[in-house]
Amino acid sequence: MRRMSEIREENAISVIPEYGRQKLLGYAESFRELAELFEEEMEIKDFEMKDFLESGKDRQEYLWQKKLCESRGLLAGHLKEMSCIMSDVAKESYRYRPLSERRYRQIARYLKESGILLKNFLILENEDKHIELSLTMKSQQRESIIIADVADLISVVMNIRVQPSKSEPLFMAKEWTSYHFLEEPEFHILTGFAKAVKETEKVSGDNYSFCEIEPGRTIAILSDGMGSGEEACEESERVIEMMERLLESGFRKEAAIQIINGALAAGEQEKNMSTLDICELNLYTGACDFIKVGAACTYIKRDNLVDRLSARNLPLGVFQQIEPETMRRQLQDGDYVIMLSDGVLDALSQGVGEDMLPEIISRIYHTNPAEIANQILGYCIRQSMGNIRDDMTVLVIGIWKYS
Repeated sequence: MRRMSEIREENAISVIPEYGRQKLLGYAESFRELAELFEEEMEIKDFEMKDFLESGKDRQEYLWQKKLCESRGLLAGHLKEMSCIMSDVAKESYRYRPLSERRYRQIARYLKESGILLKNFLILENEDKHIELSLTMKSQQRESIIIADVADLISVVMNIRVQPSKSEPLFMAKEWTSYHFLEEPEFHILTGFAKAVKETEKVSGDNYSFCEIEPGRTIAILSDGMGSGEEACEESERVIEMMERLLESGFRKEAAIQIINGALAAGEQEKNMSTLDICELNLYTGACDFIKVGAACTYIKRDNLVDRLSARNLPLGVFQQIEPETMRRQLQDGDYVIMLSDGVLDALSQGVGEDMLPEIISRIYHTNPAEIANQILGYCIRQSMGNIRDDMTVLVIGIWKYS
């Protein structure tokens, strides 16, 4: 079946109103200027603080002023990120392609044969060149028509693969309603996990999440709280929740990490530290971005070949500013991404050693991600003679092309 990219037309027209675009850009400029004011104040304050320290005055007052200056720096960074988000939204443009009257009648006739009346059909194209369809329809049948079945009908008549938007209801209404369908990604994934709790604790200090931030953009997040037990669990869970909310709000991954790090570093407790491991997968292209902050190695398995991705930075909450390590890989049909918490590698160090893990992974011939995760975890526990001295978590993501 042909992809929609093969049948696009060149005479698409932007549908974003110019007035709204200019208004958003104006707001973005205001946030940017406000951030610059904070940065200018920081430079002045930094100069004053040097004189203050050289004068031999109270060191406690100096430390308080330094912390205040750092807070202003974080605020300036947040304002800049808000400015970037508004600018990005203002620059977004959906374009529409006109549908000929003859083609419209053909589609309407095809849907009517299945008991569906068509009132309007709109083809939209976003900036990533992916297609969205908006159809105004109603059901003529006594029985309920499932929206997923309608997507199959549209896929056939349009000669493309589409799926209903996640916000769509399960069944079609009997009154005129607009429904939205998205171009189906080229890849799909299956996920699996395996966990073991430290033998002296009741709950794991590791937390993880699989979520779809937007259509075709799936993110896996793994966080290991400092220590173990309930406190570590609450801390890593907090990191996961903040990251999800920031990403869903439109923040870039790097900016979201800085915000979370600032929140942890500003805490009074010394234990406000957690690792952060992020894997973002584009299901349209297969491109995969990895970001690590104090996290253990990630492995990519392709048949019997294994690629190890490692980072050498500190966890969140240690310093006010951090430098996450980022990597990108192009995944292929049948690849697996394997993410681990530190406890897994610690268990291996009591046996064959961490350097043997790539070879161990290469020998795994299971295809189900959950089975792969369980086999890795079981092997590590055996290496530590059954002693679980730290929380252990294994996440596995398998990616395949639609046939």
